[in-house]
Order: sequence, then C-alpha cells, then structure tokens
Amino acid sequence: MALIVHKYGGTSMGSTDRIRNVAKRVAKWARAGHQMVVVPSAMSGETNRLLGLAKDLSPASSSPALMRELDMIASTGEQVAVGLLAIALQAEGMEAVSYTGWQVGVATDNSYTKARIESIDDAKVKADLDAGKVVVITGFQGVDEDRNITTLGRGGSDTSAVAIAAAIKASECLIYTDVDGVYTTDPRVVPEARRMTTISFEEMLEMASLGSKVLQIRSVEFAGKYRVPLRVLSSFTPWDIDINEEAKSGTLITFEEDENMEQAVVSGIAFNRDEAKVTLLGVPDKPGIAFQILGPVADANIDVDVIIQNVSQDGKTDFSFTVHRNDYQRAMELLEKTVGPAVQAAKVVGDQRICKVSIVGIGMRSHVGVASKMFRSLSEEGINIQMITTSEIKTSVVIDEKYMELAVRALHRAFDLDQEIEA
Repeated sequence: MALIVHKYGGTSMGSTDRIRNVAKRVAKWARAGHQMVVVPSAMSGETNRLLGLAKDLSPASSSPALMRELDMIASTGEQVAVGLLAIALQAEGMEAVSYTGWQVGVATDNSYTKARIESIDDAKVKADLDAGKVVVITGFQGVDEDRNITTLGRGGSDTSAVAIAAAIKASECLIYTDVDGVYTTDPRVVPEARRMTTISFEEMLEMASLGSKVLQIRSVEFAGKYRVPLRVLSSFTPWDIDINEEAKSGTLITFEEDENMEQAVVSGIAFNRDEAKVTLLGVPDKPGIAFQILGPVADANIDVDVIIQNVSQDGKTDFSFTVHRNDYQRAMELLEKTVGPAVQAAKVVGDQRICKVSIVGIGMRSHVGVASKMFRSLSEEGINIQMITTSEIKTSVVIDEKYMELAVRALHRAFDLDQEIEA
C-alpha cells in the first residue's frame, strides 16, 4: 500500500462526465490498496468566469481590500469542484470527504492573489485516510493568520498538491493534465517536439521558470525542497487503463542524473510571451543605483526577471529589466512618477512586444559553445537579441515577440531535439 496524491487540472474537471471519469480513475487506485488524496482544480473556465464578474464591478485599482475580495470569489471554484468529485466518488462506492484549504490548515502569508504556503496541518487528512476514506482537498488556496481566504496564483493547484504530498509524506504525486508529459518544447509550436520519459528536477525548475506551462514553478520548488517524486501524465487516457502501465506513463521528474540524460546537451526549449521590458535612460552610474531602482519595484510586489545595466558613458548609464506583462502598467507608472524622478533618469521607456526564449539542459555544464550555437541559429534567421541571461544549465534571450515561434523552431532543429536519444 502506498500513499498517493492525484492532482487534476480544470480541463479534467470540465464537465460532470469528466468528473465521473476522474472518480473512476481514483477509485481504481483506491481499490488497488492505495491511500488516496485528490487535489482538483476548478472546472475549466470557472475561475475566469468568477473573476470576470468581479472585474465588471471592481474599481480600476489593486487595493488590498479589493484583492482580498478577489481571493474570496476565486476560491469558490475549487470548493464546488471538490464537492462534486466527492459526490462522484461516493457514487462509485468510495467513502470520500472534501475539504477546503482552510479546513485542513493550509496556512499562507497574506499576499492576496499570489500567496505562499507556510505550513500544512496533516492531522485531519491522516485521520480520514486511516479510516479508509478518499480525501479531496481544494487546490489553489489557503488561509492567512487573520483567517482571510487567500489564493496562490495561476496554477496554484499544482503547488497545493505537491505541498500536501510533502506534508503527508506521500510516495508520489501524480499531476494529471491535458498533455501526456513534458515535451522538448510546446508541440503546438513545433509538431516534432518529443515527450521526455524523464527530466531532472533542475531542468524542470528552469523550464517552469522560463515559461513552460506544464507545471507551476512553485510546485517544482516544493518538489525539490521536500524531494517529492513527481510525475506528469494525461488525464485523457481511458480511466480503466492498467494501473501498472499508468504508474509508469508520462514524464517522471527525477533527482538523479542518469547516463541517458547526460547525452543530451540541451533537453528542452522554453518560451514566455508574458514579458515586458522597461528601461530607465540616462541614470547616474554610481554605487547603489540598482537598489534605488529595484527596491521600490520589489516593495510594490512586482517580480523582476532579466536585468541589464549598460556600460557607463559620461557618468550615465541605461538600466533595463523585464517584468510580467500583467505588471507592466504598474511598473511604468511607478518608474515614471516615483523612481525615475528620484534617480534623475532622463527618460523612462517600455516595450510590451517582447518575449523570452530559452534553451535548458544539464548537459550544458560539460559542453562548450552551446550559447554561441544558439546565437548563430538566431542570427541565421535574422532575429535580433535584445537581452541575454545565463545560468549553469540555461541560456535565455529576449527578442521581439513576432519572432518567437521562428526562434523556437530554429533552436529545436539546431539542437536535434526531434531526434530520439538512444538508450
């Protein structure tokens, strides 16, 4: 007997028929002798519908009071989903009980709409499991120290599932999605993209942080920190597929770098359309200028990604960084009204029509010339690079968004990612 966590995305929960299929699949695992915890997302489109209603009524602001109410509203989608799934499991003859995040002690900070999990009380869950029940818990949400409901941001159900798996010391966390694993890149952009049977935790962390939408980055961070075995697989395989076959399907996120993984210099291509670039022109080139610029940005809870400071000329420099496109207007307003004047910037300019494309691979540690090959491939396609950032196992470039798909296809081809790796 193993303790298993299943997580199902919104598409998997998109109708009562699909919920019924999820229940049949979970029941199959329970009947095989496993203790089961299930973390479903809200039904497909439901969170957008709820927030759309709020947007019609809300003032054009992002005050803490408004953000609190948005979390109150958005959290109800998952509450409906767990109740429906528990009913479907009961119809399958399973003892099942549903809980919201606050009922099982998912404690978070108070950063509304993007809260972080601080602790989970596993006592109630373990008591129900020991009593033979399937436990269904809302993803995406928790409660702060003042008992306000909080949500974890888009994709937060992945994070909830992995955090719960860590708290209850699950044997494995299975993330069921509308894709059958992790691919070398998005198959909708490159039809030749290949599904990987394994990917290292480090590579998955980079892929998630760089724009791969398969898993939310915080879920991968939790998996790495607490060493939760994680598997991504499809919820659209028949529910009655042989359980041993299902348990080995999809992509396993592993903590061991095997010999086959070393053969691939680059394992995947990630991209992110949701970037925007802001630049302060002509700021004084002096100690502390980066903090003077980025400190207020951080205080405004705006995440910064790529940062570039140009070479000084006549005591002045240009300072550029990227933010999520949703934060672009707030960042520009902050820079134009507050930060720019404070640091005596000559001008503040921005560009929302950019994207980031990245190559990722643990094999990059032991191979030279990988970045130059990337730059040559982009040059041959006439693609200009605006910004570059690197780490030990990744190289990212910021380019005009209109060249994104061309760049991804060129790099996928240049690094032979359409070729199967021989065992």
